[in-house]
Amino acid sequence: MTNNLSIVQLLLHASWVVQAVVALLVLGSIASWAAIFRKLFALKRVNHLNEEFERNFWSGKSLNDLYASAAQNSRLGGPMERIFANGMREYQKLRERRITDPGALLDGARRAMRASLQRELDTIESNLAFLASVGSVSPYVGLFGTVWGIMHAFTGLASMQTVTLATVAPGIAEALVATAIGLFAAIPAVVAYNRYSHDIDRIANGLETFMEEFSNILQRNLGAASGTPGQQSASGH
Repeated sequence: MTNNLSIVQLLLHASWVVQAVVALLVLGSIASWAAIFRKLFALKRVNHLNEEFERNFWSGKSLNDLYASAAQNSRLGGPMERIFANGMREYQKLRERRITDPGALLDGARRAMRASLQRELDTIESNLAFLASVGSVSPYVGLFGTVWGIMHAFTGLASMQTVTLATVAPGIAEALVATAIGLFAAIPAVVAYNRYSHDIDRIANGLETFMEEFSNILQRNLGAASGTPGQQSASGH
C-alpha cells in the first residue's frame, strides 16, 4: 500500500464513528490477549497441582495424613486437593456425630465433594465468557464500523461531480479496516475459548474420576472388619 493508503493514514482520516469502533476493538483485543495468557498460566498451574496431589494420594500415605496436609494447604493447593479435603472433612464431622450408617457417611462426603467441585469449576471457567463475547461480538462491531464508513464515504461522494476510483478507494479502504480489526480481535478469542473449554472439560473429567475413586476407598474403609476408617492409605494397604 502507498503512504496515502496506509492503515494509520486511513484511520486518521476516518470518521469519528469508525475511529471509535476501531479503538473499542483494539481495547477488546488487548483485554482478550490478557485473559488468554492469564487463563493459560492458570490452567497449567491447576494441572500441575492436581498431578502433584494425585501422586501423593496414591503414594501410600494414610487418609488422615493427607487430610491434615490438605487442610493446612487449602489456599495454595489445587482443586483436587480441596475437593478431597472437603469430602474428608464432612466424612469426619459425620463420624464425630456418631453416625454409623455407611450410606449416610458416604452420601455426606459425596455431597460435600460435589459442591466443592462446582465451586472449583466456576473458578476455573472464569474469563471464558469474556473470550466468548469478544469472539462473537467483535466481527459485528467491525462490520458496523465498515457499514458506517461506507455510508460516510458515499455521502461525501454525492457532492462531487466527477467520481473516480482514486476518490472512492480511500473511503472504502478506511471502512474495511474496521472489519479487519474486528476479525483480528475475534479469531484469537474464539480459538482460545475452544481450546480452553476442551482443557477444562478434561480437568472436570479428572476431578470426577478422582471423586469416584475416593468414594470407593471410603466405602471399602467403611466395610472393613477391622481398623479405624481413615487410617488406611489411599492405595488400600
